[in-house]
Amino acid sequence: MIHSVAHETVLITVALIVVVLFAVHATKAILWRGGRFPVPAADRDEGDGGSGTSLGVKTVPQHEFDMMVASLAASQDRLRRFADVQGALRRVATLVACGVSASEVFAAVAAEGGRVLDASHTVVLRFETEGTATVVAYWNDPHLPQVMPPLDGCWPIENGTVTATVRSTERPARMNDYERNTTAIGRWAREMDLRCVVGCPVKVEGRVWGAMIIHCVDAEPARGVTEERMQEFVELIGTAIANAQSRSDLLASRARVVAAADESRRRIERDLHDGAQQRLVTLALKLRSIQTTADGPARGWLSAQLGGLVRDLSDILDDLQDVSRGIVPPILIRSGLPPALRSLARRSAVPVRLLVGNIGGRLPERVEVAVFYTVSEALTNVVKHASASEVRVELTRRRQSVHLAVRDNGCGGADLARGTGLVGLKDRVEALDGRIEVRSLPGDGTTLLVEIPTEPAEDLDPE
Repeated sequence: MIHSVAHETVLITVALIVVVLFAVHATKAILWRGGRFPVPAADRDEGDGGSGTSLGVKTVPQHEFDMMVASLAASQDRLRRFADVQGALRRVATLVACGVSASEVFAAVAAEGGRVLDASHTVVLRFETEGTATVVAYWNDPHLPQVMPPLDGCWPIENGTVTATVRSTERPARMNDYERNTTAIGRWAREMDLRCVVGCPVKVEGRVWGAMIIHCVDAEPARGVTEERMQEFVELIGTAIANAQSRSDLLASRARVVAAADESRRRIERDLHDGAQQRLVTLALKLRSIQTTADGPARGWLSAQLGGLVRDLSDILDDLQDVSRGIVPPILIRSGLPPALRSLARRSAVPVRLLVGNIGGRLPERVEVAVFYTVSEALTNVVKHASASEVRVELTRRRQSVHLAVRDNGCGGADLARGTGLVGLKDRVEALDGRIEVRSLPGDGTTLLVEIPTEPAEDLDPE
């Protein structure tokens, strides 16, 4: 996408040269003053009479003059449209390069398309396998009433609509009359008093992924010309849409993997609690009962041996409970994030200063689990590698995201690219459309910064 924009920039430069050439003609047009322009004396007709000057005048037919002016105006209009498209491509490409979410890219495509195509509304649709169209982004002219998205963003693909025609023919389509249209989207278009609807297929990896639809309220756009401009814009923007969709699919896949791993942890914790732990507790009670009822000459020795077995079982049970809590801490599920973090801080071998702001009650479970494991892994790394004397953990909530900062005063030098623990944290955080950053200069401690949205990304499909 970036290389494509660079190539198009070269084309803009060439186009500017063309404008300069037309400017020369424009200058002549200004000097014509009613169809006459200066020419060198050598080119004058001898019948001109020889005025003694180096320049003379030559009459040009009015229709040629008008054609030149019209040609210049048309070229300027084409250049303006070309520059508008290139500017739109550059802005979308910048978003893609910055790694923003697919929903942000789709929204930018809808807005840029609406402005470039002079539309009243723009919709970017994704065709679903069950025969419906889902709005992934839309744009509404700010000077018009806000009516987007149509039908709450999802409707069936029915015959007799632009959406159905685009999907079946894989070509642009338009509709101007919804007077007798009985489809769901047709009734909506009639209620909105739309003059014209034009659609163009959006292809990703060679197949029709969805469509871009524009609505016009005041006037019908030029037939054929609008479809051509729309198809050209969509083809150029297709790479950005493909990249955004691929990133969305990757995030959705990672989210499913993380969700499956969390569910597996919960199942293991339940199995340990209801199975192995209960059996060990029962066995310890039986041994304690035998110890208290032992009789005979060997009672003292037998009681001591049984007591040792009971202590060993108790130690095993404690270790198993620690493992169980490490999988899914009951306090996290039962009481939420602040108590769970306080429990982590108390058990840490390095003193922890915990600062939890107002996070507005319980957070989504996936967010709480991600924050808990991030802090747990960070504290483990501090104990193992940092040689720190203090750790500071801060948790706050700002708008629709939680922000976590874990800072230590250790030796620094941590690298997110090394160590499976940090890599695992990065995968977990990014699977939730979050961001993680490690700042760790040698000798200057380590700071781990995490931001996780509290609302699921619109472009993540959990299915």
